[in-house]
Amino acid sequence: MNILVAHNFYKLAGGEDQCVAAEVALLRAHGHEVTTYCLSNDAIDGMGRLHVAGRAIWSRQAVVEMRHVIRAHGPQVVHFHNTFPLISPAAYYSARAEGVAVVQTLHNFRLLCVNALLLRDGKPCEDCLGKAIAWRGVAHRCYRDNRAESGVVATMLAAHRLLGTWRHAVDTYVVPSEFSRRKFIEGGLPADKIAVKPNFAYPEPGAGAGDGGYALYVGRLSEEKGVRTLLAAWQGIKDAVPLKIAGDGPLASAVREAAAHNPAIEWLQGVSHEHVYELMGRAGLLILPSVCYEGALPRVVIEAFAKGTPVVVSGHGAMADIVDGRNGLCFAADDAQDLLAKVRYLYSDSSLLKRMRGAARATFDREFSAETNHEALMAIYARAVEEHSRHNLKIGAASAAL
Repeated sequence: MNILVAHNFYKLAGGEDQCVAAEVALLRAHGHEVTTYCLSNDAIDGMGRLHVAGRAIWSRQAVVEMRHVIRAHGPQVVHFHNTFPLISPAAYYSARAEGVAVVQTLHNFRLLCVNALLLRDGKPCEDCLGKAIAWRGVAHRCYRDNRAESGVVATMLAAHRLLGTWRHAVDTYVVPSEFSRRKFIEGGLPADKIAVKPNFAYPEPGAGAGDGGYALYVGRLSEEKGVRTLLAAWQGIKDAVPLKIAGDGPLASAVREAAAHNPAIEWLQGVSHEHVYELMGRAGLLILPSVCYEGALPRVVIEAFAKGTPVVVSGHGAMADIVDGRNGLCFAADDAQDLLAKVRYLYSDSSLLKRMRGAARATFDREFSAETNHEALMAIYARAVEEHSRHNLKIGAASAAL
């Protein structure tokens, strides 16, 4: 199959960027022809604010460039990932004009929320869900704590809602969990256009031994990831269970201070992806204490399952749908005491942790393997092409009747 993948990379590489790279590699490994149209937010540094705002709403440059790429390579499907801010939803119309099916993966809640997290003041927030204009997101400065920039995002969302972009310019949306699908339907996307395809790990890293005797956190050191909850929990653990933290971010200073005062905490900086896999394989368990909804089962949890490592996660969002008491435990989000209790419970029963390792790996094999993902992706592309053809037939019939 001939596929064009479009993605706007973030300045600080994260899970979405890794998912795009893995998906492109998977498609190419299965013999598909894959062309990429990628922009990077590093380019924003040389642009004025008004120029960036204009491109976020309607990027003429991306429209022109996308049409040139489509004409040069002739894809059957254009698969969009992140379009914010430099590609913009305007690029869907380039594909439409060239007669190509459009697929959009929704890695976050950007279409529903100014900050894309459904989070405000450290708590899940759905104030703008389903609203024609996300004015509360502007009033509360939800994007980068800046009212003007929040206004740009809200304008982009409202403009494309008014244009009918979300309903008519995309043939199939891909969401990574049933939880995410429910939220987007609540937010107004057509239910019959939304397909569920979870993230995956590729190449598959292989199971680990779980012989390290420590708990592990891997990810961005930020408020929404629940890092403060994690550090608070370890105040009650001290030397009982070692905690390794691999990552960087706005709360790096808080992690540094906690590690300086608590010998059970070790902060690992600049860890390579290969080293992360080694750490996961040896960890007794992985902890993800997100205070925000995770619309997707985070890639780090999937990688932990691939290594056979059970998880302790916040009991909301997509994580609550897949962590079932056999492959890991859920705790009450933002509740350090409950997190502490769950960790102590697991470390008091080594036979339970051992059984959980087998269940974690079985979850990966069943839900998140590359082969399962490829099959799902092919079905989604076929669905999008069929939907696109049906749309064109309707337009043709309407034109003939005039």
